[in-house]
Amino acid sequence: MSDAPVANVIPQLNIDITRRLRHFIVENERTARRFLKRCDRAIDIDALTFSTLNTHTLPAELPAMLEPLRQGHDMGVISEAGCPAVADPGADIVAIAQREGFRVVPLVGPSSIIMSLMASGFNGQSFAFAGYLPIDASARTAALREMERMIQRRDQTQIFIETPYRNDRLLAELVKTLPGHLRLCVAADITGPSQTIITRPLSQWARNPMRISKRPCIFLLYK
Repeated sequence: MSDAPVANVIPQLNIDITRRLRHFIVENERTARRFLKRCDRAIDIDALTFSTLNTHTLPAELPAMLEPLRQGHDMGVISEAGCPAVADPGADIVAIAQREGFRVVPLVGPSSIIMSLMASGFNGQSFAFAGYLPIDASARTAALREMERMIQRRDQTQIFIETPYRNDRLLAELVKTLPGHLRLCVAADITGPSQTIITRPLSQWARNPMRISKRPCIFLLYK
């Protein structure tokens, strides 16, 4: 969810479906409630039920979240940022729904991963999303070197993310670790009010670094 007007980010059909739902699985209940009010101020938030699914949720807690489905009610999954169930804990609850034979309906909407690729100018025919890089310094360097090899060997765009407060540190590491001729696209706050998407060689990033700060960000590498 971004701070952009809801109608700028998701289709009207999604809003119409959301109005009808009474049960939600969300990453953060407070921001989910705020998002729903932005969809339609007439929604009675207190009449809704919310189950929280985030990185702290235990696997044993997941099956009970689908009880409304078992009783014949529709449910919605709301991601805190990005696309639900893509690089997102919502994938775990969708897996259970699939195993139990419930109908799963993906709604049209933005994926920061795909949108960043669209705007990068990089190879959209062959690409890989690596998620978060390792925290350990040596493993992190090894992961970056492997990405460099995949770019050269497979002509493959490499896409990855970082915890927002580490964004600027990661940018510095990329400049220091990888060859200057590789191109880096930094796509920050996609669909948000401070959206910035810039592609240039790492050598130029070294001379003119960008302060990303804590904005949600996608990083892409290519030759």
